[in-house]
Amino acid sequence: MKTQVCIIGGGPSGLLLSHILDANGVDNVVLERQSKNYVLGRIRAGVLEAGAAQLLRDYGLGERMDREGKAKNGTMILWQDRPDFFIDVKRWTGQQMMAYGQTYITEDLYAARERDGGAVVCDAKDVALHDIETDAPHVTYHKDGQGNRVDCRFIAGCDGFHGPSRQAIPAAHRQEYERTYPFGWLGIMVERPPLDDFIYAYHEDGMAMAAQRNPMLSRYYIQVPLTDTPEDWSDDRFWEALLRRFPVDVAKTIQTGPSIEKSIAPLRSFVSEPMPHGSQFLAGDAGHIVPPTGAKGL
Repeated sequence: MKTQVCIIGGGPSGLLLSHILDANGVDNVVLERQSKNYVLGRIRAGVLEAGAAQLLRDYGLGERMDREGKAKNGTMILWQDRPDFFIDVKRWTGQQMMAYGQTYITEDLYAARERDGGAVVCDAKDVALHDIETDAPHVTYHKDGQGNRVDCRFIAGCDGFHGPSRQAIPAAHRQEYERTYPFGWLGIMVERPPLDDFIYAYHEDGMAMAAQRNPMLSRYYIQVPLTDTPEDWSDDRFWEALLRRFPVDVAKTIQTGPSIEKSIAPLRSFVSEPMPHGSQFLAGDAGHIVPPTGAKGL
């Protein structure tokens, strides 16, 4: 197989890049090591900054986002025993954030790639990059037990922190910076109406956060020790801890219920440089990671 750009990774960054390249007449192929159903089932970020939301609109991908997402003017910060503070993003920048789950964005991107006949190969195993320091790199992978090769001019590494793209850059040419934080971020998903605002709360027991995915799907987080596991936290224990970390007037507005997803994210900041090397370019988590508590979204 020959193409101009081989994109490693079929998450939001890889699929959006594929869509943009295709719209500009650049032939490309996306290789994703997981199945499509697995990718669509991942629970990830739920905040779009104004620039990312507008980019989706500019490329014809924003219709569902504007219909089902919710524009947000800013973020509420709550401190224990101190006055509340609202970071009014719209007032100071003239722009709004968008609450729209990454799962939905990925669904929209897969639908667009399929509609436009985009080449997306899922279940591509043992992906390996070759000759990235030349003008004629190639990528090999296995699918259904058969070996395959993609010859290309450029490679885009959009395969996340654990993918092969960054590791293909020789160690002598790669510098990595990382800070690992001594706690985790326990999050649950619950089918209940969310609060009106994104809220961060600081309490002597630890941080807490209220976010949303859609009008009937809420996402809540609490800070926990890195040694904890999701199994250590029953729903009752989670709700007790969360509500205690919010002021009473906010806590009484939270609708609790059985969780439909529960996980703990270790928090780290990570940057690898250079992100371009030879004929390869890193994008997304392959090159840099911001903790979810940074609320960077996409």
